[in-house]
Amino acid sequence: FLSVTEDLVRRRAEHNNCEIFSLEEISLHQQEIERLEYLDKWCRDLKILYLQNNLIPKIENVSKLKKLEYLNVALNNIERIENLEGCEELKKLDLTANFIGELSSIESLKCNVHLKELFLVGNPCTEFEGYRQFVVATLHQLKYLDSKEIERSERIKALQNYPEVKQKIREQEQAYLLKRAREKEEAQRRMQERKDKKQKQMETKLEFDSPDSSQEKEHNQAEGDGDQETCRTVDDDEEDRRFWEEPTPYTPESRLETHRYIEEKRRAKENIRESKKREKLPWTLVTAEGKVLNMNVPKLHFSLKDDEENNQIILELAVYRHLDTSLLDVDVQPTYIRVLVKGKPFQLVLPEEVKPDSSCAKRSQTTGHLVVTMPKAKEIIVAKQKVSASIKHSDCNTLQKNARRSGQVEKLEVDPSKYSFPDVTKIIQGKEQTGQGPLKLQPEKIREIKK
Repeated sequence: FLSVTEDLVRRRAEHNNCEIFSLEEISLHQQEIERLEYLDKWCRDLKILYLQNNLIPKIENVSKLKKLEYLNVALNNIERIENLEGCEELKKLDLTANFIGELSSIESLKCNVHLKELFLVGNPCTEFEGYRQFVVATLHQLKYLDSKEIERSERIKALQNYPEVKQKIREQEQAYLLKRAREKEEAQRRMQERKDKKQKQMETKLEFDSPDSSQEKEHNQAEGDGDQETCRTVDDDEEDRRFWEEPTPYTPESRLETHRYIEEKRRAKENIRESKKREKLPWTLVTAEGKVLNMNVPKLHFSLKDDEENNQIILELAVYRHLDTSLLDVDVQPTYIRVLVKGKPFQLVLPEEVKPDSSCAKRSQTTGHLVVTMPKAKEIIVAKQKVSASIKHSDCNTLQKNARRSGQVEKLEVDPSKYSFPDVTKIIQGKEQTGQGPLKLQPEKIREIKK
């Protein structure tokens, strides 16, 4: 069973900086609590306590909460009112939608002299004849019952008929308690049947898993595990259908059984999910014949560039920008590269053989992409190109600046074929022939014909 834990109380006490000793209000609703304990030791200053929609069968361990003013235990499995005598300041008590059939148990609330409001709607006792008159006559301090104000005339009338009403209530209580005894027996029988059925299923499973049935198991696996999975799903669906369609009375036992069933199914699904994760078959990266396969399980964009100038192959893999580098595992082989991204393999066969030892992997600072540079294993001899004479002035400045930075002196060489000393013999230009006759003719302009 689940009980109130210190960790739960601290988590629900965020509004009080997770301090529980000075806590005045706490909400522990819908926490599947089956037992109420420790609160009277941890939170002595509590004034408001919300415990609705849990599985609490009994009011207990709250009698030391002397300052408690409002207790809400609606939608639980409580069958009688008890153990509230010590809550001296209790003003409001909400017991809506529980299983209180022992109406005479409200007499224990006579000690709570400050109690003004009581809610019993949705309890079996509200169906009793004379229910309201009995409560009004028993608890003189009450001002409101089930949100309805108690008039003075109503109390006087209830007190006049009190002996008769009390006798009727006692008789109806006895009938209800007999009915509850039968319901408990039926719930016990149903629980035992479920336990026996589960035991049989476990025995069948053990027989199936035994060494004698290994050949049959292999045969079934050869036929396909999908059929077994389908059968299992069909059986589960059939069991679910039977459980939810079977008519059962609304009792504390059936409510608890439903909760346990849902919890059991949830855990079974979690176990199946975990086992599937554990039993997940590894990816086939290399075939039995030794053939390396291309694979992109993480479904990432990539580009493979053949850098012939530097005799290398560059892979750029678009991994997620905010992915931690520790989640990447790069393995460069002579003929292929493998990158594990959060355990998911990306594998690519390379067009040429590379040098794994000389390869390097880096992350881009802007995009976060993984860039792997892999030098080719086959060396290529490239002829050294001549330096062109048409070097711009800005390039010269850049080279000089770089030379200054590195501390080395670089000399600029000029191609001698494109440079010549001036011919001094041709300094004076010869006279041009203009033509004959008394008129001085303009020299003809020679047009160059471009090829």
